[in-house]
Amino acid sequence: MTERTPGPERTPVPERNREAVEGTAVGAGGLDAVPALEIDPILDDRGTRIIVCCGSGGVGKTTTAAALGVRAAERGRRVVVLTIDPARRLAQSMGIDALDNTPRKVDGIKGSDGGELHAMMLDMKRTFDEIVEAHADPARARAILENPFYQSLSAGFAGTQEYMAMEKLGQLRARDEWDLIIVDTPPSRSALDFLDAPKRLGSFLDGKFIKLLMAPAKVGGRAGMKFLNVGMSMMSGTLGKLLGGQFLGDVQTFVAAMDTMFGGFRTRADATYRLLQAPGTAFLVVAAPERDALREAAYFVERLAAEGMPLAGLVLNRVHGSGAAGLSAERARAAAENLEEGRMGDRGPGKTGLRGVPATSSEPSHHATAADSSARPSAARPSAAPEAAPTADVTEEHGTDPDTDQDLARLTAGLLRLHAERMRVLAREQRTRDRFTALHPEVAVTEVAALPGDVHDLAGLRAIGERLSSPRGGS
Repeated sequence: MTERTPGPERTPVPERNREAVEGTAVGAGGLDAVPALEIDPILDDRGTRIIVCCGSGGVGKTTTAAALGVRAAERGRRVVVLTIDPARRLAQSMGIDALDNTPRKVDGIKGSDGGELHAMMLDMKRTFDEIVEAHADPARARAILENPFYQSLSAGFAGTQEYMAMEKLGQLRARDEWDLIIVDTPPSRSALDFLDAPKRLGSFLDGKFIKLLMAPAKVGGRAGMKFLNVGMSMMSGTLGKLLGGQFLGDVQTFVAAMDTMFGGFRTRADATYRLLQAPGTAFLVVAAPERDALREAAYFVERLAAEGMPLAGLVLNRVHGSGAAGLSAERARAAAENLEEGRMGDRGPGKTGLRGVPATSSEPSHHATAADSSARPSAARPSAAPEAAPTADVTEEHGTDPDTDQDLARLTAGLLRLHAERMRVLAREQRTRDRFTALHPEVAVTEVAALPGDVHDLAGLRAIGERLSSPRGGS
């Protein structure tokens, strides 16, 4: 039977999305041009067994995965969330002191239909150890686990974390204790590493170099060994000079012990890859409304399509909004400049109906001038404490204190400038989003409004779940 190889190299991602996301308009975009991503139907569909949250680092994948887990469990699903994020705050938000390689039940779930939530954090070394212990006899397993090369490989070899995430996914699916598995993919430089790294590690473990090191153990008979030993001794001498004799010895010992296991790595990676392509899997691409994050999202969307993996849609996370969107950045900035230059600061007693509220007229008032001329001498002249009371009475009579007006004007100008900056951020985020939607009008999108602080409890995760499931994310 022909072996199916996961094909990152088979399907190069088109370059057409680069200039679109980075700044060149492609065509009409916007949320009205794309379908809305509906989260609850995905969570409620019993045919959905795996949800994979993917995207570049720092966009909120872990929190999104946890919020989806809470919402699904409270809607009656038996859920396990597999996270890669080592931050303690996520465990604490679920009411757990710490997460480890074993699923832990999360208390406080309010579902009435038997829903449960479990959570775990991937321990890639422990997962690798479990594979060795499951596929080798005790003596060989001990030799592998104690081998220095294996310890380095399992702790930090490139692609190990991504490969072990897929291994753990396969293990959880095989146990069939949960009807929904939500995976938070590892943080990495590129979102594509989640699909590419397992193949790279599998290729290494099943590659020519490893097979060459395994060759002495596979040649039988004295004649064969005598012939091979001549070549192996020459090769070992050369490699020993390049890699160091001790390192080469550790590698050869590791390879000899792992001889019966190498084929299993590629087989399991292929099986999990096929599981990700199955109809019961849904990929959610998570991105922030920023150029780099959406560029990674665009690459991932096209890669998933090329590999035949089911994409549910895009979660656009941490989107900023404004309750005063009708006030443009230009108008807010102009108003702030007027206040700072004093064109809106000259007010008379008849112009200010309420104490402490700046007037909107920029025209000078003769009453204001008179009031100012009568008030300034007493304010500027050094005086004893008893003289302060008449000044206060005059202030009440005429409506406002000039110093207070100036403070209010400065405060108002500062707030207007903050609003102008917020509106510029909104405009930039919308342009970046619209370039993505113009490029991928077939991708369903939901937006999640940015929260003022970090999520630290189940209530916060519920709030995010509600925003995810409301129309357009409730942004």
